[in-house]
Amino acid sequence: MAHTHTHHTHELGQKRLALAVLINVLLTLVQALGGIFSGSLSLLADALHNLSDAATLGIALFARRISRKPPDALRTFGYRRAEIIAALINFTTLILLGIYLIYEALWRMVEPKAVEGGMVMLIAGGALLIDIVTATLTFTMSKDSINIRAAFLHNVTDAMASVGVILAGALITLYGWYWTDTLLTLLIAGYVLYHGFTELPQTIHMLMDGTPENLNTEEVAAAMVRVAGVKGVHHLHLRYLDEHDHALEAHVVSDVSTMPEQESVKQRLKNLLKQEFDINHSTLEFEHMNACCTDHVHTSDKH
Repeated sequence: MAHTHTHHTHELGQKRLALAVLINVLLTLVQALGGIFSGSLSLLADALHNLSDAATLGIALFARRISRKPPDALRTFGYRRAEIIAALINFTTLILLGIYLIYEALWRMVEPKAVEGGMVMLIAGGALLIDIVTATLTFTMSKDSINIRAAFLHNVTDAMASVGVILAGALITLYGWYWTDTLLTLLIAGYVLYHGFTELPQTIHMLMDGTPENLNTEEVAAAMVRVAGVKGVHHLHLRYLDEHDHALEAHVVSDVSTMPEQESVKQRLKNLLKQEFDINHSTLEFEHMNACCTDHVHTSDKH
């Protein structure tokens, strides 16, 4: 019954994401056309930003499908890292877009262009409604997924950007302040670059098998050597399996001699790793203390 509920929830989430992708693609087309005909660079900038939103949601949709594929002979750990690879592509694209927007904004300062403020306000108002709808579609899912939560926060920020575009359109219409369009473009570009440069290092860290940021190698080793039968730990490696699950590999130096005793120590270690550090995937290689390597990360002080 629980499996049926989980499957139903997953399928509902897939449909919500698909709908969010569709409306964001349509919004991007409308904003791009509006930006071209009105001459508004900030509207074109917001169109590019919404295109990145559609890509982000599309990646989340694709990754959710791929991540459910079981392990096979070519991918023995499964396909759970597809989401991280997709995030790397997305954040890299965001940075390139941000740089391009800055270039366009600076060039617009050299060659100013008239902007149709009324059309900008109308299209930005529609964009604001779409951003609110998209955020509503992803809000429930964002509670259980950091990637969907990022997309949700992205849409909330887009809604704020749309408010800014409306304000710029009003200032152009009322006072002819065309420079506000360029200023807003630079602000949107700044946000895009901030978002990209903030998230990209962590994405690369996960793909490079870096230690999960909520785990400390020394603390894990110290906890392991407190288990009865463990005299030391070395060659300890911690890494991400995917965004949520972590893996551990280690050589365990033990003073037990029989296989049943060793299995008992191994089970206690696995229970410790799961309960204290939320590590569900651990590979432990045992060595007797009289014939082990000497490069211990941590040694037991038990007598």
